[in-house]
Amino acid sequence: MASGISKKIIQEDPWHSLRSFTHARIALGKTGVAIPLQEVLALKLAHAYARDTVFSELDIDNLTKDLQSLELPVYLLNSLVANRIEYLQRPDLGRRLDEISLQKTGSIPGGPFDIALVLTDGLSASAVNVHAVPLLKRMLELSKKYSWSFAPVTLVQQGRVAIADEIGFLLKARLTIILVGERPGLTTTESLGAYITYNPQPGLTDEKRNCISNIHPGGLHYDIAAEKIMYLARTAIELKLSGINLKEDNNLLL
Repeated sequence: MASGISKKIIQEDPWHSLRSFTHARIALGKTGVAIPLQEVLALKLAHAYARDTVFSELDIDNLTKDLQSLELPVYLLNSLVANRIEYLQRPDLGRRLDEISLQKTGSIPGGPFDIALVLTDGLSASAVNVHAVPLLKRMLELSKKYSWSFAPVTLVQQGRVAIADEIGFLLKARLTIILVGERPGLTTTESLGAYITYNPQPGLTDEKRNCISNIHPGGLHYDIAAEKIMYLARTAIELKLSGINLKEDNNLLL
């Protein structure tokens, strides 16, 4: 009797089979006019994971070791942010390097460079820890057909997207590519974004850069993301521009 009542109370959504095709919260079923308690608790847990991810930290040791395997020097830098709370409250401080990092970046030999690669935590250091190096490996493989010179990789703690403008300017790079942890959502907390900027310099705004987002195995796969990033990099260097004036043509191959 109790089993029969339970089946009547929790009604399965007729679209339930579609859940195998997406991580989105669809076809949750219902209990009366509400969703089942199990789904409510799952939502609260996902929200807690997202909040925790904002406070995640870069795995400096492992990232440095893995980046050095790419045969590029690695420099650890910091923004002007003192702690994570300040990072969330003062986005402007996350766009500029601190004094020690300014000196360190200014003393890097070998420039000018064609491309400066920057990694920063953003709002999900976890995404950088997991996805940045596999993506970079594919990007560097694709770049072998060009004669680009790469600056040392800079790994920035407490950074925002625009911090790559200052780094690229100091390194005399024609183009910057920054990989940054994106704002965590309720279906994934480890999504990576890539921003491409030609002629980087402090003070640029977002219309000067191109973005490839949602990079993770459940979203945009590394291989496809790397192709898009390298296509935009090549086109930006050829046309000497980036941002809203640079359009992606999906029919063109590297």
